Amino acid sequence: MLALASVADVLGLPGKAAPISAIGLVKRIEVGLPIVALDRVANLVAPNDSQFKYRLVPRATYERRKGRKVLSAEEGTRLARLARLWSLAIDVWGREDDARDFLFRPHPMLEDRRPVDVVIQNEIGAELVFDILQGLKYGSAA
Repeated sequence: MLALASVADVLGLPGKAAPISAIGLVKRIEVGLPIVALDRVANLVAPNDSQFKYRLVPRATYERRKGRKVLSAEEGTRLARLARLWSLAIDVWGREDDARDFLFRPHPMLEDRRPVDVVIQNEIGAELVFDILQGLKYGSAA
């Protein structure tokens, strides 16, 4: 299992003094991740695409959320899924540019779909991408 501290770090959640637990992360998502976490993750994953965050949260919804300053549980779940993927991709590839190249390049094991698109779509798709990355990390075919 990927270290929760790295996922929390990607999300920009505080945790230096007291590391976040699995249930702590679930609770943070349930009560609403801060909207700045969306901006942070989008900037890490797609720094040259100012519109990328709207793939996770539609623009009109994003504008409404800015007033409340937190994401819904569903939006937070999608964001945490992407943060987990980013953290694993960095772990596997070692460099942000290489991780981005993997995420945004069509992959034959995903019927030539981009891993980032599959992850954003739903949890089952995300598990397929995680399996590919785990295979790369631990040496099986991917």
